[in-house]
Amino acid sequence: MASRGAPAAIAIGFAAGVASGLLGVGGGVILVPGLVAALGASQHQAHATSLAAIVPIGLVGFAVFALDGRVNYAIAGLLVLGALVGAPVGARAMSRVPERPLAIAFAIVLVVAGVRLIV
Repeated sequence: MASRGAPAAIAIGFAAGVASGLLGVGGGVILVPGLVAALGASQHQAHATSLAAIVPIGLVGFAVFALDGRVNYAIAGLLVLGALVGAPVGARAMSRVPERPLAIAFAIVLVVAGVRLIV
């Protein structure tokens, strides 16, 4: 998948980087659907791969915002603390959820988040 889909993967990564920097989203919203639709990844593989890719995307975006003085370090630290506890819980749970229900749950989260942002 990596060598055959390199141009698509780079395009998906670019879109995720732009979305992350501009809108604060990209990992799940761009990477997961892109990996599944364009590169044929399984839902499980897409979730895991997007987490690996979002680390450097997040670090670069953070650096740009930090240099501009836009980061609330106290809140960021608390978010990191919660995420470090929650991520392994979610990752272990994801491995137990079958492919189709995982895709449906992911779609529901995206729709609910979208509606909440509009309303």
